[in-house]
Amino acid sequence: MAAKYHLGCPVWACPGWVGSLFSTKDRKKWLHEYSSVFGTVEGNSTFYGLPAMETVKRWAESSCDRFRFCLKFPKAISHDRRLIDAEVETELFLNILKVLADADRLGPSFLQLPPTFSAVEMDRLANYLQTLPTDFPCAVEVRHRDFFDNGSVEKELDDMLRELKIDRVLFDSRPLFSTPPSDETEEAAQAKKPRSPYRTTVTGSRPMLRLVGRNSVDDTLPWIEEWVAVIADWINSGLDPYVFTHSPDDRFAPEFAARLHLQLQSHLSALPDQPEWPGRTKENGPRQLSLFG
Repeated sequence: MAAKYHLGCPVWACPGWVGSLFSTKDRKKWLHEYSSVFGTVEGNSTFYGLPAMETVKRWAESSCDRFRFCLKFPKAISHDRRLIDAEVETELFLNILKVLADADRLGPSFLQLPPTFSAVEMDRLANYLQTLPTDFPCAVEVRHRDFFDNGSVEKELDDMLRELKIDRVLFDSRPLFSTPPSDETEEAAQAKKPRSPYRTTVTGSRPMLRLVGRNSVDDTLPWIEEWVAVIADWINSGLDPYVFTHSPDDRFAPEFAARLHLQLQSHLSALPDQPEWPGRTKENGPRQLSLFG
């Protein structure tokens, strides 16, 4: 059960987690402690630039068994070149992925297309995806309204992804926009995050959900309750979901994930408890979560 469900945050290093998720201020130990609790993480830093090979090897060595990195395709591929003449950039990215694959640390990488990437470029997307190695899992996040038409364009996209056995990233920002912002981080998130229509579409074997909540987990509960029923169905159907909990302030993302996991246990009795957080001590108290907060 645990191996068929991967839960994580958008980052693995947040100073605000010291004393709760982290037991130390030593950044070199944060990835190990994070991966002792969570099964995956979004690697957004690769969108802006690729790390050195030695850095990637350290990631693999520092993380726990069964942990999976889900790295974002570089913007040089998706945004600058828009999937055209990106062979060199793609090869460099695949070399990074191979290091993680060889260490058994590779999850689905996700190709986030720019908001201006429309149905006119569907063939370009298909041609690019067909060049990728099939042994490296992949997911695609679309943002243009063309791909949410509940009609021929969306069907063409979904059919193409199913044929290639590639997952469609499911992005849900409804919680974020459900009420006016309560602080500066929520205001900034509402200004930055897209309001794409949400979907539950499955096109591959590893559904990837990116759920954007609020800083108060209680404000996100209605959507947690909605999604855990979907996630439980995925797991019961033999799928291998990846779920990422986003909060406007990263400090609250782990608690968001913990609450989602607890709610999921009400649907899947065999799902084990989340491991204790390394930073929870007798001084600051054990983690006391319940279904009621």
